[in-house]
Amino acid sequence: MISNPFIYEINTRVWLKNFNNKRHNAKILDVPIYYWKSLKNLGIDYIWLMGVWKTRKTTIKKYCLTDDLISEYRKALPDFTNADVVGSPYSIDKYVFNPEIGTKEDFVKLKIKLNKIGLGLILDFIPNHFSADTTLLKSKPSIFLQASIDFINQDKETFFESPFQKEIIFAHGKDPYFSAWTDTIQINYFNEESCGYMSEQLIKISEYCDGVRCDMAMLVLNDVFEKTWYDILSAQNYNKQKDEFWEIAIKRVKKKKPNFIFVGEVYWDLEWKLQKLGFDYTYDKKLYDRLIEAKPYKLREHLLAEDDYQKKSLRFIENHDEKRAIRVFGEEKSEAAAFLVSTINGAKLFFNGQFEGQKIKLPVQLSRAPFENTNKNIKQFYNTLLSIVKKKIFKDGKWKLIEISPINQSDESYKNILTWSWVFKSKVLLIAINYSLEKSKCIIKEQFDDFGEEVIFNDILNHKSYTWKKVDLIKFGLYIELEKYQSRIFLIKKEK
Repeated sequence: MISNPFIYEINTRVWLKNFNNKRHNAKILDVPIYYWKSLKNLGIDYIWLMGVWKTRKTTIKKYCLTDDLISEYRKALPDFTNADVVGSPYSIDKYVFNPEIGTKEDFVKLKIKLNKIGLGLILDFIPNHFSADTTLLKSKPSIFLQASIDFINQDKETFFESPFQKEIIFAHGKDPYFSAWTDTIQINYFNEESCGYMSEQLIKISEYCDGVRCDMAMLVLNDVFEKTWYDILSAQNYNKQKDEFWEIAIKRVKKKKPNFIFVGEVYWDLEWKLQKLGFDYTYDKKLYDRLIEAKPYKLREHLLAEDDYQKKSLRFIENHDEKRAIRVFGEEKSEAAAFLVSTINGAKLFFNGQFEGQKIKLPVQLSRAPFENTNKNIKQFYNTLLSIVKKKIFKDGKWKLIEISPINQSDESYKNILTWSWVFKSKVLLIAINYSLEKSKCIIKEQFDDFGEEVIFNDILNHKSYTWKKVDLIKFGLYIELEKYQSRIFLIKKEK
């Protein structure tokens, strides 16, 4: 398994339109090999194709053309029409590939093609729900959370009547803190049949890819599920499962495919729990929030977590659920945030359009995006950054947070600077970033005993070199001065 992997997310239904021609709409095997190779050359390890499963067109008119959603569509795509609305990729019929994207045979071929050039393929697994109109309501109705007529009388937003059997009431999918997702139906995780069925779906999916990104993974934890649906579970006499679904399901998949990876969208401080249950990586939303907040001391505190936890954290500054990074952070700060997440321990997630500085967050129900010009400054920044962080030292090296000191007792600006190192064999990368709006200074008193009498610091971001005497570094430390949101990466070598 790759250490500290780079994962590249693609909104498949929208992105495929880039490869259309006059004769036909592009499918997944129409994407030329040079495109995949270009991502590999940037340092990407896994491609996450978001939204490849078959959806139900009947849900569009029922659930996807509400006034609030139409308002969101118009903000992102002013000339949208109803034909652009294809429904949420997280409201699926079942785990069958969307024929407009490709067949299962196409995805087998795609996986082989990607693996040959060193890329892995990640697909969606949506554990909590299916489409409210799923055809599984005909063949597998018992796997869903059923309720009595009393519940729908009290709450028509959360409960609905089966579209196939009148007077049979089911729950829409939801989490305990927000309204239900009305285009979905909730799976019952206090039902052994449901757990077994979903585990089988994971086994099935694993034949076509190298990993899964699990949507809202914490919702199926026994305690969370009980909290969300306590009234119904009590009324229906359902009992909490003895074991956690994830522990059983992940073990089943990894028994067959030990290197298959599980990426969990996880919140509410449940990341560590999911990691212990077998997840290889869990979302680090807390880091994202702290990057927005821009208080360096909180970022430093966050990076003091145990090394095992850090290695299994997925860092990001944008994805399909969040606003575009350049909108949230602005240009300078987004570069600083990207530099930070790309040079610390753990997996990294990048979103299609991020490297080009795209600004528009597209609702997932849409199949078309507006044209956006490439931000040349952002493009150049990522080209430079990725050319550095794809190096072996960031994969196989050892990461360590470094302590710093003020240049004098009255200067508090050192608190704005974050520093860490990567060590691999005789090479050391010393990294510093000023994550603030003011010029800041600090002293790094790292151990320099293993270096020669003269230590050469190669600034690989700015192509400059600085020479310090080891005796001065040991006595005084390394002086660093950085402008707002400025970063440095120094390559230094130990004595052999």
